[in-house]
Amino acid sequence: MSYLSNFTNETGKSILMDILKTVNLAENSQRITEAKAVAGKEMIAMMQHVFPIVMQIQIEVIKNYGFAGNREGLVQFSQLIREIEDPDISKLRSQIRSIYLPPIAINTTNDILI
Repeated sequence: MSYLSNFTNETGKSILMDILKTVNLAENSQRITEAKAVAGKEMIAMMQHVFPIVMQIQIEVIKNYGFAGNREGLVQFSQLIREIEDPDISKLRSQIRSIYLPPIAINTTNDILI
């Protein structure tokens, strides 16, 4: 639990930026692009093919910062991030989510999904 003693807003931002940098490495970008091609625009297929890749990349990055290299470590990291979330962190989280979540059209007039 060494991550708790020095986890600050800046540490959170650094980890999120490191995740984005790692996602954009050639080999990871290629894997994600191939998974997206298989999934198409189907949400369930994206969650089956793309999400696990992004999740594994996040786990690999956060373990370098003292988190457990498993789902539990990722959940702990995510909880800490939500606790310190500011506009910058929110933007970084949105960038990561946009990798595995296809855009959803929302009718703002009626607040319904279309």
